[in-house]
Amino acid sequence: MSDIRENLTYEAFGTAVRELAQSIADDGFEPDIVLSIARGGVFVAGGLAYALDCKNIHLVNVEFYTGVGTTLDMPVMLAPVPNTIDFSSKKVLITDDVADTGKTLKLVRDFCLDAVDEVRSAVIYEKSQSLVKCEYVWKRTDEWINFPWSVRPPVVKRTGQVLDA
Repeated sequence: MSDIRENLTYEAFGTAVRELAQSIADDGFEPDIVLSIARGGVFVAGGLAYALDCKNIHLVNVEFYTGVGTTLDMPVMLAPVPNTIDFSSKKVLITDDVADTGKTLKLVRDFCLDAVDEVRSAVIYEKSQSLVKCEYVWKRTDEWINFPWSVRPPVVKRTGQVLDA
């Protein structure tokens, strides 16, 4: 893995989300549901839902990355899994922060395909090796990305112990 990093700031994130929303609107796609892939997709989903005036947001938890550049063999949806009945005859916009391998997006897209009217995806970044080519992409890169929400360690450990900031 290269030492070169793509560094996204909160300010650039705001610009990215607004530009993604504009490209979605310009394309004429009006999602009924914004489906966020947690965790990174939550930030994207919130911004896009506001910009596109879509009040119906769902969340799916998918575990795949276990560390920087390390993954499980295949992504896994974690409970609770959304009920696809809620998606029937809806236009769904899947959101994530990055389409890296594309395996996570593919899992969620395949989950939706037979249950929805239409499904599209929007990401801040898409890498060339992604299995899923998203309809809406702010920037393409093959570098590792430092997101403002994940570049620093957690404030607390899961045990509740405070870490140095």
